[in-house]
Amino acid sequence: MAKQKAASRPAAKSAAKTAVKKKWTGLGTTAKSTARKTIKSKGRVSTAKKSAAKAAAKTASKARPKQRIAISHHREEDFKADGLRAYAKYRDLGIADATHGLAQAHVIRLQGPCNPEEVSKLHFHDVEFQMVYVLKGWVKTYMEGEGETLMQQGSAWTQPPRIRHMILDYSDDVELLEVILPAEFKTVEITA
Repeated sequence: MAKQKAASRPAAKSAAKTAVKKKWTGLGTTAKSTARKTIKSKGRVSTAKKSAAKAAAKTASKARPKQRIAISHHREEDFKADGLRAYAKYRDLGIADATHGLAQAHVIRLQGPCNPEEVSKLHFHDVEFQMVYVLKGWVKTYMEGEGETLMQQGSAWTQPPRIRHMILDYSDDVELLEVILPAEFKTVEITA
């Protein structure tokens, strides 16, 4: 009987190999070519997306005029009371002109002493980006979702688009650097 088992094993192995070969021969070619096609098509999509992104970037850069260099040196006479807030003087840094309205940057001096009746009015700016850096002094602000915050020399913050905020108080010597995108924007005062 042992001989029969040994003899039947190779026959069984041979039959199994034939069945496996047929199974893999029938499916293997199709599966491999489909897999290759899938990989190639994914690669093409990725390359197509990259090409589209590059084309969009080129179109966007062509749509905007070329930016210029903007250099601004400190001069006291450049601080003007012709900005958004009547209680502030602004020194334009020339960014709006150099970027053709893409961005605006200025140094702001809030005039002291702080008068909360004039200053503390809830409002928002219809902007894409706004960042403020305290160059000198301190300013106490309120921002929706953040509450009251004291910002001192060296402090910086961003204000997300259309976030409601207001100035609560500030030191007599406060100076702020503000960067806004775009240069032209609308300010909306919130009335109760």
